[in-house]
Amino acid sequence: MLTTRFVTGTPNWIDLGTPDIEAASTFYGGLFGWTFQSAGPEAGGYGMFQLDGKTVAGGMTVTPEQGGPGWTLYFQSPDADATAKAVVQGGGSVVFEPMDVFELGRMAVFTDPAGAAFATWQPGQVQGLDVVNDARSLCWAELYTSDPGAGLRFYSGVFGWETSTMPFPDGTGSYTMVNPAGAGAEAMFGGIVPLAADPVETEGPYWLPYFEVEDCDASVVKAAELGGKVRMPPVDMEGVGRFAKLADPAGGRFALMQGVQEGG
Repeated sequence: MLTTRFVTGTPNWIDLGTPDIEAASTFYGGLFGWTFQSAGPEAGGYGMFQLDGKTVAGGMTVTPEQGGPGWTLYFQSPDADATAKAVVQGGGSVVFEPMDVFELGRMAVFTDPAGAAFATWQPGQVQGLDVVNDARSLCWAELYTSDPGAGLRFYSGVFGWETSTMPFPDGTGSYTMVNPAGAGAEAMFGGIVPLAADPVETEGPYWLPYFEVEDCDASVVKAAELGGKVRMPPVDMEGVGRFAKLADPAGGRFALMQGVQEGG
């Protein structure tokens, strides 16, 4: 389970790059109740999405030259420079070299060997997100990639991940889940999925963040009303919950998860 007791290799930050941060704020505010707080002019337009005064994500306006719209997942590192070296040694690429973000921490952005973008955050004054795994916050992540085995070897080499598997209810195979080194399966925070298993994906490997919601169906309807795109309508997975895949009006991809409640 994803928690704010961040350790090496766990997701500890997420942010949105979008062509219009004000429009994104309207969309995610209407969908999740988030508010956007600018970090000030010295932060270059970067700011925080907050829920009840606690940070659930970051975000900023990006130009087409800076990249397309989308969510970037950050994984904790005790040494961003060492992580950058491990990424290159593993066949990945460094998009933005490690750099200090004031006194808050140190970050870098990469692509894995298959081309999926991700980042790392070395904590300083900011350890990571204030809230995860609660309603309207980050609760899970999935890597869609052409070669799950190669992807797992890469990320395990960079972050030391371990794995566990869960058979699909229909008996068609199993789902590979990842957790920090030495933390055990109860600390799993994400999964690795063959790209071909995603019927709505056509743009290559990517990381997909999931946000917890109280009512998946109502949230999908709301997202569509706000101008979002339903990439995959709500479906059930036995023992897990109900989930759907969406995109915001600018094209940023994300998913919703309504987890199974105790006793229900």
